[in-house]
Amino acid sequence: MGKLFVFMGKSASGKDTLYRMVRERHPELYPVVPYTTRPMRAGETDGEAYHFVTEEKLREMEQAGRVVECRCYETVKGPWYYFTADDGQIDFARGNFCLISTLEGYEKIRMFYGERQVVPLYIEVPDFVRIERSLAREHEQERPCVAEVCRRFLADEQDFSEEKLRRAGIDRKISNVDRKEAVRQIEALL
Repeated sequence: MGKLFVFMGKSASGKDTLYRMVRERHPELYPVVPYTTRPMRAGETDGEAYHFVTEEKLREMEQAGRVVECRCYETVKGPWYYFTADDGQIDFARGNFCLISTLEGYEKIRMFYGERQVVPLYIEVPDFVRIERSLAREHEQERPCVAEVCRRFLADEQDFSEEKLRRAGIDRKISNVDRKEAVRQIEALL
């Protein structure tokens, strides 16, 4: 029976980069592509990091019972939904899977698939590194919004508080100051 490895961490912690590096080194890991209603960022492609859908499509999938977990973020540009769907991507008989989510998403995914099937990979970096990365990424956007960077930073402080990490049973943290070392730590869990 396969496992589902859930990469998570505060924004700009490097989880996307580590996810890509691990996937390149371990092509036997099947990627699970989550869904979002937010607009695509510069350089993104539908079906790679996310399936980009309308809020109406999300509601249709909820009505059909196909939403495993869903989170709404009230952004300065309006509500954005992120969710994982029971859409046939995950079949533990085929092997191991990986996806990027949040702590809240991880908890709901674990409830849906079971604690024995779902493995948390919590990625962290110092706050100053996160702010620098977030600002650099936002600067590349067509219409940069520093207010959104600040909102996300403050929201992450609450969403990934030490209390919430403990409550979710996250006691292992992977430091992403040295990417090679972070990949090594992740590979030890595969």
